[in-house]
Amino acid sequence: MFLSDPALGILMLVLFLVFLMLGFPIAFTLMALGVGFGYITRGDTVFQLFVQRTYSVMANDVLISIPLFLFMGYVVERANILDRLFRAIQLAAGWVPGSLAVATLITCAMFATATGIVGAVVTLMGLLAFPAMLRAGYDTKIAAGVVCAGGCLGILIPPSVMLILYGATAGVSVVKLYAAAFLPGLMLTGLYMGYVIIRVMLNPALAPKLPPEAMARSFGEIAFALASSFFPLALLISGVLGAIIFGLATPSEAAAIGAAGAVLLALAYRTFSFNKLKESVFLTARASAMVCWLFVGSAVFSAVFALLGGQRVVEEFILALNLGPIGFLLLTQAIIFVLGWPLEWTEIIVIFLPIFLPLLDDFGVDPIFFGILVALNLQTSFLSPPVAMAPFYLKGVAPKNVSIDQIFSGVMPFLYLVIFAMIMLYIFPGIALWLPRALYG
Repeated sequence: MFLSDPALGILMLVLFLVFLMLGFPIAFTLMALGVGFGYITRGDTVFQLFVQRTYSVMANDVLISIPLFLFMGYVVERANILDRLFRAIQLAAGWVPGSLAVATLITCAMFATATGIVGAVVTLMGLLAFPAMLRAGYDTKIAAGVVCAGGCLGILIPPSVMLILYGATAGVSVVKLYAAAFLPGLMLTGLYMGYVIIRVMLNPALAPKLPPEAMARSFGEIAFALASSFFPLALLISGVLGAIIFGLATPSEAAAIGAAGAVLLALAYRTFSFNKLKESVFLTARASAMVCWLFVGSAVFSAVFALLGGQRVVEEFILALNLGPIGFLLLTQAIIFVLGWPLEWTEIIVIFLPIFLPLLDDFGVDPIFFGILVALNLQTSFLSPPVAMAPFYLKGVAPKNVSIDQIFSGVMPFLYLVIFAMIMLYIFPGIALWLPRALYG
């Protein structure tokens, strides 16, 4: 053999990046490289490793909650519950400057707690709220920024599917991750809304006041709209999250309750049908299969990579830089930021984070705190040009006269707010760590 095992490990990682850029299927590329390099260096034992890793992934109780939360989100999406929710919040926020934009952000945050599917939220709000804001005379850039930024909140706000994957990858409690993400999620949503309100107060032409016919005629109308649309979904979400955070149910059990509750809510609104149920099941199965096979491929690849000594080479390189904890966090977050351009968040979590996770102990970094930082960082990968996915999702459903440059320009202030939120989290780690410590010690 011309190359040592560590050199083969690094070659395997480089080949994966090359195949990734060429557009090969990621999950099967990971499996093929892991099994191929493992067979070359370890012979038939790699097949036993493949079976063991596949079984360990499929038997992981934490991952059971992923299809259930996805199904809950798809049911809420297919049942047109979002339309009612947006209208109710719009009536309640009618007196606030930039009320449609604020209503959009609140609706996105609510829907984010029902599903972690960024593309679905941006697309739905692009069809529902974006045209409404344009018809009301809102500035195109601020309207686009609100939809794109609000649509990405599902990565951070519980019950985030991303945090479930991170918990399974890092071996940390998903319950504690949800508790840690609660306040940062509220902080980021509050920053978005505060920015919109201040911008509109300084320049009312950006978001003209709604005409009287679009406003609520009485308090009773607002109360009825909230009681019939906002509170049922809020009660369902609060019940699911409360059961998880206060230890009344495991994430999988709470996700099952949420999925059943979403179906009952859709039936109560009389907006559900067998065809919509079939679509929800199909979409859930497709997304879940993608995540699980990606997890299997990553487990095999990571095991062979570590077996060859590639993990040790990376660790020695980073330790040789003599970074402190802050320097390590800045380096890893910069790498994740760049990886967010060509890769989906699922691939970053299950492929590249396992390279950094063993180093957390060396630098004294709490894995829960690190997970929340990653979740915040991944917001930027959906918003930062030139490859940001959220603007392209919106462009796909926006009127033809709205250019991608206008959308990119609109998301930039929100991108800066995400970076500001990360800085705040660096300076005050208690924003993420106070609640899990208060609840669980």
